[in-house]
Amino acid sequence: MSKRSNIKQANRKKRRIVRALGTAEIIDFQQGSKFEAERLPPPIRALNATQAEYLEALRTSPQVIVLGPAGTGKTWIAATHAADLYRRKAISKIILSRPNVPSGRSLGAFPGSLNEKFAPWAAPVVDAMQDRMGRAAYEIAVKRGDIEMVPFEVMRGRSWSDAFVLLDEAQNTTPAEIKTFLTRVGENCTVVVNGDVGQCDLASDSGLSTVLQLIRAKGLPVPVVEFTIDDIVRSGLCAMWVRAFTEARI
Repeated sequence: MSKRSNIKQANRKKRRIVRALGTAEIIDFQQGSKFEAERLPPPIRALNATQAEYLEALRTSPQVIVLGPAGTGKTWIAATHAADLYRRKAISKIILSRPNVPSGRSLGAFPGSLNEKFAPWAAPVVDAMQDRMGRAAYEIAVKRGDIEMVPFEVMRGRSWSDAFVLLDEAQNTTPAEIKTFLTRVGENCTVVVNGDVGQCDLASDSGLSTVLQLIRAKGLPVPVVEFTIDDIVRSGLCAMWVRAFTEARI
């Protein structure tokens, strides 16, 4: 087969994959894998002053604590920022974790691999990263091990570097668990601890509350960004119900 025929065949293969993925995907075949999907989304846009403060903290600090009620964009901004860092190759891994404490009645044990068991709890983060990266690029990153879900049950002894590390729903960690999490962090990491101390589902002390006390008592250089009900951007209905439940102290 001639060189020209080989090029034509390769181009036809590219076009088939582009059609399968959709026109939003631009395929780069020079990256060492079968293919990598690059997206060119617009920069993350802050919808209020607190989101702008949060984005600035993410850009300038290796560790950020972010607090506030549902619907303020805490998790979405963290996951989207992580996806952008990974797309630009500013980091090589994304580590996702959250305590295995359901916010309602348990549905029992989930079947499957560790990632499959953890996936229902990480769904909001995964959805945001897939929207930013594209589903195909996200799935490739997971298969490579570049995006990893790490429950607390297997965290001890691990060490992370060159990574974005997100602890979601941190109000449901115990002090011992959040200590384990924070002491896994190595060099060139951005760490986000995300939670709402008003939605703690633990009967004992919250690890997030402990960390906040340590930051304030010792003057640790970790920015704390705090959203309020007025910062809710999900919907007017979400804001209405959060306000109603808060005022009723439920």
